[in-house]
Amino acid sequence: MTKLVYILAASHSGSTLLAMTLGAHPDICTIGELKANHLDNVDKYLCSCGSRIKECPFYRQLNQRMCEKGIEFDITDAKTDFRNINSGYVRWLMGPLHRGVILEKIRDTALAISPTWQRASKEIQHRNSVLIETLCEITGAKVVVDSSKIGLRLKFLLKNPELDVKVIHLIRDGRAVALTYMNPAEFADADDPNLREGGTGGNRASEKLSIEQSAYQWRRCMEEAENILSQIHSDRKIVVKYEDFCTDTENQLNRIFEFIGVEPSKAVKDFRSVTQHVIGNGMRLNQSSKIELDERWKDILTDKQLEIFERIAGKKNRSYGYT
Repeated sequence: MTKLVYILAASHSGSTLLAMTLGAHPDICTIGELKANHLDNVDKYLCSCGSRIKECPFYRQLNQRMCEKGIEFDITDAKTDFRNINSGYVRWLMGPLHRGVILEKIRDTALAISPTWQRASKEIQHRNSVLIETLCEITGAKVVVDSSKIGLRLKFLLKNPELDVKVIHLIRDGRAVALTYMNPAEFADADDPNLREGGTGGNRASEKLSIEQSAYQWRRCMEEAENILSQIHSDRKIVVKYEDFCTDTENQLNRIFEFIGVEPSKAVKDFRSVTQHVIGNGMRLNQSSKIELDERWKDILTDKQLEIFERIAGKKNRSYGYT
């Protein structure tokens, strides 16, 4: 069984930062989000190494090795996301986030009657397994980190008999996350505006949400995580707070390394000193390796916006210790 560490989190909770910091360890590899389904404008999309994704030597090697194993593969069309199956019925069923044991049994029953799902889900499971195995072979790593975050994806990966899955539940103050949903280009992307939206310089205006939508989305992501974590044994999961990771990085990393099963003494302190090939959040294209706590929400969110967040998601936020 190939070892996979899955980062389960709401979007923009620091998963790319965590993945890259872990990926600098010689026994760990990451390419960020293995679901690889938001590579907008693939002709200009940048790998974290600075190369265009289609020209990156690492991904060319990965694509070739996958093809040698009988899988036609291209990271820009990875076909590793369970939600992208070519069936309107399946996509409709896969739309809602994880909703607890009973509703998930209903979803599974409805999926089971679809021949398209039965065929395609097996193929996707196999593609994920071979991809993770191949990443270990190319890099010499023992463990792969997937920062895809989505609980529903984790649900199906846990059923893959070829994978030994452990879970990091990454939590960030919901008010900080809500701000990133309201303006993702400014608060959840590369520092350099020219490198945002995958390296194209886009402003991501179409992704902006209201404070009401942002608070609800964060709350639902946390509910989804709780639903699926309740079914995972305690020795297979660990909770990490973004704020603790930023302010006490070394101790948090040692704790995570021990959980994963790699030697903490091999850790590389400057994660950007190691060439990595990460896709996902635009912070992968930043230059600084300094890990700093981002709490801009305290200065930017208005009293009215904070009141709205409190009404929709305040109780959930406080349950994680945020006051």
